[in-house]
Amino acid sequence: MANKSKHLAGISLAIMGTGFVATLPFQGNLAVDLLQGGFEAGVVGGLADWFAVTALFRHPMGLPIPHTALLPKNRKRVTKALVNTLENDWLSQESIQEKIKQIHISEKIISALEKQLHTDEVKKGLERIIKEVVRQIKPERFVPYIEEEIKKSLSTINVGSVMQQAADQALARKYEEKAFDAALQKAEEWLMDQHRRDQLGAFALRALNNIEGDGILQFALKSLQNLVNEEKLGKILQTLLLNIIYSLRYEKDTNRQAIMLQVRTMVRNLGENKPLVMEIENLTESLVSGWQPAGKIIEVLQKAQQRALEFAENGKLMDDYFLPFITGLLHDLKTDNTKMDKIENWVQEQITILIAANHSKIGKLVEENLDKLENETLIDMVENNVGKDLQWIRVNGAVCGFIIGLVLTGFKAFF
Repeated sequence: MANKSKHLAGISLAIMGTGFVATLPFQGNLAVDLLQGGFEAGVVGGLADWFAVTALFRHPMGLPIPHTALLPKNRKRVTKALVNTLENDWLSQESIQEKIKQIHISEKIISALEKQLHTDEVKKGLERIIKEVVRQIKPERFVPYIEEEIKKSLSTINVGSVMQQAADQALARKYEEKAFDAALQKAEEWLMDQHRRDQLGAFALRALNNIEGDGILQFALKSLQNLVNEEKLGKILQTLLLNIIYSLRYEKDTNRQAIMLQVRTMVRNLGENKPLVMEIENLTESLVSGWQPAGKIIEVLQKAQQRALEFAENGKLMDDYFLPFITGLLHDLKTDNTKMDKIENWVQEQITILIAANHSKIGKLVEENLDKLENETLIDMVENNVGKDLQWIRVNGAVCGFIIGLVLTGFKAFF
């Protein structure tokens, strides 16, 4: 387009010159004189504008005329002025920020995410990212930290409080009665064994023989030994003990109630038993300090990693969990104006910081790109982009000169 305009400007100048030369032999006629004056002024106007337009980019006809080739000579000043105008007027920080504020970036981002979230490309891409992230996890890196945290948590447990809570739960579930009944059951089973009667009788006779007393007591014991043997004495003790067990099983038995009262009192005060608490604390500390759970932790983490990969690969992760979660999250954000305002303000703030930190790079980028261009390349770029308008200056100069020449010649002929 610029070459076409340049060609048209040359034609207009050629017409003016041809007309001027063609009218020279016919001077003396008013009409011819008017035309000659118009063509003459058109030639002058066209040449003057050609000189002016050409002088912007190069020396006219290659002659080093002063104040010509203005663009190459003043290239740095022109570049500086262009960069300054670009930074401070056309693309100033304020204008960029004001324009960005009108965009509502957070809304557009969320809308774009909602549109693209359920496409196959996005789902496959997210699935690949999640699987790759899971694969890149190295469980052994987390073991020291997890082990330290577990031991730290165990060492800070309030043993007294835990014991008291356990005791309270045991009382609430009546474990003391169940334990007592279980002990009675074991005692009964032990007594019902066929060898226990003889053992009890032998034990009782030995006890009688070891008793020391005065003459009357000694006589009574000897008489008792003569009346009962080992079998009879064992049967008496066995029956007596079994009767005691049977009575203790009855909930309203006074002896059972007294025993249960003592047991419950002891259990209720378990957390305040300082010697017992201290002993358990020492035992816990010793067990925790010697515990080496690293191997088990790695095993658990590796199994969890493998299950996560299997879960990600079965195709349900995206459709059943991840995408519904993200969709719900985006919907909640869109319907919560307060959150949206906070997000938008944060985004705008970050963009403002980014613009402030990098705004000068716009001008530097333009300046660097312009400095890379040679003079001829730069001139060609300018001429190709604005040359059409510049060449029309030449056409207008020739036409306006022609009209002005007609007016001036007519004016001169009139006077």
